[in-house]
Amino acid sequence: MSTSTPDERLRRWRLVLGGAAAEGTGRTLSGTDAAMDAALAALYDSADGGERGGGLGGSAPSVARWLGDIRGYFPRSVVRVMQRDAIDRLGLAALLLEPETLEAVEPDVHLVGTLLSLSEALPETTRETARAVVRKVVADLEARLASRTRAAVTGALDRSARISRPRHRDIDWDRTLRANLRHYLPEHRTVVPERLIGHGRASRAVRKEVVLCVDQSASMAASVVYASVFGAVLASLRTVATRLVVFDTSVVDLTEVLDDPVDVLFGTRLGGGTDINRALAYCQSRITRPADTVVVLVSDLYEGGIRDEMLRRVAAMRASGVGFVALLALSDEGAPAHDREHAAALAALGVPAFACTPDLFPEVMAAALEGRPLPMPDPV
Repeated sequence: MSTSTPDERLRRWRLVLGGAAAEGTGRTLSGTDAAMDAALAALYDSADGGERGGGLGGSAPSVARWLGDIRGYFPRSVVRVMQRDAIDRLGLAALLLEPETLEAVEPDVHLVGTLLSLSEALPETTRETARAVVRKVVADLEARLASRTRAAVTGALDRSARISRPRHRDIDWDRTLRANLRHYLPEHRTVVPERLIGHGRASRAVRKEVVLCVDQSASMAASVVYASVFGAVLASLRTVATRLVVFDTSVVDLTEVLDDPVDVLFGTRLGGGTDINRALAYCQSRITRPADTVVVLVSDLYEGGIRDEMLRRVAAMRASGVGFVALLALSDEGAPAHDREHAAALAALGVPAFACTPDLFPEVMAAALEGRPLPMPDPV
């Protein structure tokens, strides 16, 4: 803004303020600016109360045209915000049941969450289009996150497999020399290593088990999407046995479809209550190697089940050697509304609860697998 001319600043204010009688800019728009203003008015002037100055006409063709218009006028980040606002303000969710509307939207994580919440209402004519939209978002997320996740996790597993009595061919000479520098003999210009550091021989056997336990209440939609993608990535690693469990007041094990995150997502059912204790009981019953297992609970911690039993269950898993991670959200949106009392109770058990971005998750997973302190933002 500091480098724009006064006329440009006035133009921008006119687009922001919307041309009401008292806006004070006195600016008239034309051409593309007028079309942009009409697209904004259709969304934001229609919910002001009183006289309605905009609207999308309530039909799939008019909505599809509007979605096409905003994609031409605004950058993708702005388009996604406007789509989200249209869903909230104008009831666009109902029109997403129409293929014509769905084909016009800009796919993103929030749209996927909306589609999943509507999945049971999707007509057959829209279902394949919806799956194509979800598949595109999943592919974009995998391209962004998969390689970093695999690198972080495999690195953590390699480090955890490091041994102090390696065979000669397995010695990590670089790390061995650095660990023994204090034994340098200047007169001989050499290091006499007292401790050898190396890696165990490469193995295809499962080294660690990961259980993703994900709250599928409506407020956790974005977290469900990201968890499904990460679950599929982890499941692709031969040395990690991954289980994905989603829950509301019931528990569903989606491990068998982890090879396709789209099938995972359409196997969820967003909405309903929350019974964390029941979900953790199921996860606990599937753990066979506690010392080699990490449980990742993704939930806002609003427990509808038995609170004290939930906490006792977490404490019991921790005592048996299970690594436990509690994420209030797995998304780019920061910490959501959550049950602070339960978060404090988990922290007292040595399980801090915090919101985690998708970009941070690979590091969190690596630290959990190695049993070292978790990288995390400021305590909640």
